[in-house]
This record gives sequence, C-alpha cells and structure tokens, in this order.
Amino acid sequence: MSRSWRVGAARKVSLEPFALMGILNVTPDSFSDGGAHLDVAAAVERARAMHAEGAAILDVGGESTRPGAARIDAAEQRRRVEPVVREIRRALPDVAITIDTTLADVAAAALDAGADGVNDVSAGTEDERMLPLVVRRDVGIVLMHRVLPPGDDRYSHAHASSLVGGDVVERVHAWAVRRGAEAQSLGIDADRIVIDPGLGFGKTVDENWSLIARSGELASAGYPLLVGASRKSFVGHVTGVKDPAHRVAGSLIAAAIAFAAGAAIIRTHDVRATREALLATGAALRATRADDDASSGHA
Repeated sequence: MSRSWRVGAARKVSLEPFALMGILNVTPDSFSDGGAHLDVAAAVERARAMHAEGAAILDVGGESTRPGAARIDAAEQRRRVEPVVREIRRALPDVAITIDTTLADVAAAALDAGADGVNDVSAGTEDERMLPLVVRRDVGIVLMHRVLPPGDDRYSHAHASSLVGGDVVERVHAWAVRRGAEAQSLGIDADRIVIDPGLGFGKTVDENWSLIARSGELASAGYPLLVGASRKSFVGHVTGVKDPAHRVAGSLIAAAIAFAAGAAIIRTHDVRATREALLATGAALRATRADDDASSGHA
C-alpha cells in the first residue's frame, strides 16, 4: 500500500507515520461545531490553528452529513465554502485541502478556489459527474461507505439495528475492493484513492467499534484507510458523554486503536490531542516490536 496520498494535481501527503485531517465545518448545523466557523475570518483562524497543531489536510464542508440533517443545494454550499477555501489557500499555501461534498459542481468550484482533492461521503454515487470530475482534474478522492443518504429516517434506528447486515467488516472490505476497482476503471489512479468505512453511517455501536478494531482488514483492500470517529454519537454511547464537544477522550482511544490496527489518516476535530495520542501509540508499538524481536533472538 502506498505510504503517501496523491491528493492534488501536484501535491502528496505523507502517511508516515500517519496523517491528520482537521475538520472544518462551514455549516450552521453540524453535530459538534455547527455555526462556529461560518465567518470566513473565523474559519481561516481555525484552519491556521489546526495546521499549526499538526493537520496535514484540512477538510472543508458546507453541508452537515449527520443523520437527519437537511440537504443543502450546490449554490448554498458554494456560497459557504468557496471564500473559505480561497482564503485558506492564500494563508496556508503548503497545506492540503479537501472539499467535503457529494456534488460535482461544489467540488469543481472548491478545486478552482484552491482545494486539492475531494472527500465524498457517497463515494461518488450521489452525483454521477463526481468521479469523471476527479479524473479530469487529476485529484485525489476519499470514497466513504454509507448505507443511506443522511436525511433517511432509518438512520434513527441504526444504533440498535444494523443497516449493513452480516459481518460489517467483511461487507465494508468487499465494498472497498469493488468501489476502488470501479473508480480505477474510470481512470482514477490507485494512489489517488482513500477508503473511509463510514463510522456512524448506518452501523450499530458495536459495528462501529468492530470497524475501528479491525482497521487492518479494511486497509488490506489496498488503499490508505481514513478513520473518522471524532466526537461521534457511538463514542458517547459507550462513554456516557452526551455533549459532542466533551467526547474527546473516547475519540482519542478510537483513533489510537484504529492507527495501531492499520489506519493511515485520522479525521479529527481535536488535532493536537490526536497527534499526541498517536505519537504515544506509535512509541508503544515500536517498543512492543522491539521486545518481540529481542525475545525471538534469544529463542
């Protein structure tokens, strides 16, 4: 598997030892930080802070994808994201920027404004023009697994009853292999593709934790794996924390487990804390391997 992601026409993101994707929601209704970065200056200030804390990628979105969220049309998404992307690119010329959208028109506008790649929670299925756009612009794309669009009422029952069925890791792995191959068949190079298992998108609490713990199986599909557990409700379900802003500790544990199991990119609201948690996890993993090697040498 490539240890870098060719996210832009002329930009690579190193995945050694990991890459952090900072979440920048330019929305009034996102589940954790809705409304905090609607002002362009506030969004750029937050982008600067996340980059300084260690974010190699900034993920800008103009539509909330939380279950039950109202859908936002392309014109309004563009109004929200274009000035933010343009000013972030001006302020931070060396950072990678992805546009979090399912609509090709929004993606194209963001790319024109300075974004490098696309983060599509529908994996290119909601807008048939998305993958051809990625091919034409020669940019990277995150393909995320989801069962239903965010507005579908069935999401309200997903924590208790799976919308996936069967072994969730096997199902998502098979989907990743298939969807990645479909993207390549259209002309997207393999090193431009990242896979996201879509934590919280139609999975039960236990299924979400299985996807995290078995990240290595998902990464074996052949593409870098992005995991985004940050502040999500399934984290609060097991920790008892209702306020998303206070779910940091549980989110860090999820990130550390995913990284230890094989995830390459962690999408997070809390960049500094996540970076420190992953660096500590990496040190522990290296020490464990060294101990195992020493034990084998004495055998």
